[in-house]
Amino acid sequence: MNVRVIACGNPYMGNDGAGLAVMERLAADHPEIDIVDGGLGGFGLILLMEGCDRVVIVDATTGMGRPGEVRVFREVPPSSLFPMSLHDFGIAEAIALARETGINAEIVVIGIEGGEIEAFSREMSPEVKAAVPIACRMVLEEIKRESVSDRTRR
Repeated sequence: MNVRVIACGNPYMGNDGAGLAVMERLAADHPEIDIVDGGLGGFGLILLMEGCDRVVIVDATTGMGRPGEVRVFREVPPSSLFPMSLHDFGIAEAIALARETGINAEIVVIGIEGGEIEAFSREMSPEVKAAVPIACRMVLEEIKRESVSDRTRR
């Protein structure tokens, strides 16, 4: 199974850099993982999903709970959860367009609640920093998880 992890975020926007912090830690601890920087999301995500059986997207969210809370979304989460400016094409929209263009990968989104996203800061809050290892464990679980189609073939 071809699994790719796509980390999104902006390291210059405080807690919005949570996805990239997960990427850095996983890349250091697990160099065998196919993990890429998805930047700020948008159209570029579609190309990164091509040829994959499963895609795990890691990004900061806003408005889903307490800062540092980590959630797994197996359905496309609402775009209102992902910090972006009004002119951006977000993760939810990229997933929807990927489906329209024939990308059939199983897509899982791991969201780390960032709370207030601070502009022009490289510092994440203590709660979001503490969530990075939790999100890393969740990513590893998703990489190892059997797909629904694998279970139904038995």
